[in-house]
Amino acid sequence: MSVIIAIESSCDETSVAICNNGKITANVIANQTIHENYGGVIPELASRVHQQNIVPAIQQALTIAKVNKKDVNAVAFTQGPGLLGALLVGVSFAKSFALALDLPLIAVNHMQAHILAHFIDDPKPNFPFLCLTVSGGHTQIVLVKDYFDMEIVGETLDDAAGEAFDKTAKLLNLPYPGGPLIDKHAQNGNPLAFKFPVPQIQDLNYSFSGFKTAILYFIRDKQKENPLFIEENLADICASVQYSIINILLNKLKKAAKQFNCKEIAIAGGVSANSGLRNALMEAKESMGWNVYIPAFQYCTDNAGMIAIAGYHKFLAKDFVGQDISPMARMNF
Repeated sequence: MSVIIAIESSCDETSVAICNNGKITANVIANQTIHENYGGVIPELASRVHQQNIVPAIQQALTIAKVNKKDVNAVAFTQGPGLLGALLVGVSFAKSFALALDLPLIAVNHMQAHILAHFIDDPKPNFPFLCLTVSGGHTQIVLVKDYFDMEIVGETLDDAAGEAFDKTAKLLNLPYPGGPLIDKHAQNGNPLAFKFPVPQIQDLNYSFSGFKTAILYFIRDKQKENPLFIEENLADICASVQYSIINILLNKLKKAAKQFNCKEIAIAGGVSANSGLRNALMEAKESMGWNVYIPAFQYCTDNAGMIAIAGYHKFLAKDFVGQDISPMARMNF
């Protein structure tokens, strides 16, 4: 029997989840709307709001799961990577909670947790599988051999795909967070209306820096010709940008699947909630003969449910840490 409480505070979501014998029975996510005023996450403000949200989120999760804090067997938390100040709030609270109740601590890698979100619900992928992990800060292709035996076989050399979505949204004067709004407008546009250059990167790596610059120049030049270009072509621009990013992502994923002779394919991270990416992956499933795994929406963006399931498997392995543990802004697998 194991009841694990998990805390996620790597960026601007304060999340607390309960895992009861491998089942997620509560997954509370408190969003921070304050950043909408600034067009992006302000680290210091994120830290302050985490401090305000964490106790109510803990209480709400325990209530939803119908669990008393005295029934908890371990405390899992995001150690990194992420914003250091934001991580510090979650790590400090987890250490205090564990110390007060004499509970073991479980440190979780945020990026590994995104991948292990696939083991929350059925169907679950079979080992080994390839996981395309795409978020605002990361773009990786990971070969997953076991729960904590993972190898990054491809990654971005500069900017992440999620950042390309968000920066494009900013150029289009869309409010933060802009990625989901590009997805929304893209559904009413023509994905072939405008063509953007494909980065020529070797192996299984990605690059989105030049792609972002190309979009910047494209919009600048078009607006010189027509000041109303964005307003008149918003849906087509969004559809074309989304189509290009998805093609870049999937072309490398297909190459990896062939290289490793793998048909077990998964996606994870915030951008995996993108409807265009999900649809493209399902099309690839048919054409490539893949077995495709996509987490439920609530487990795609930053959430404590994925921290809890990772913590559960670490609990089974008795992989605990001491009170001297510290958050890490950058963290390898």
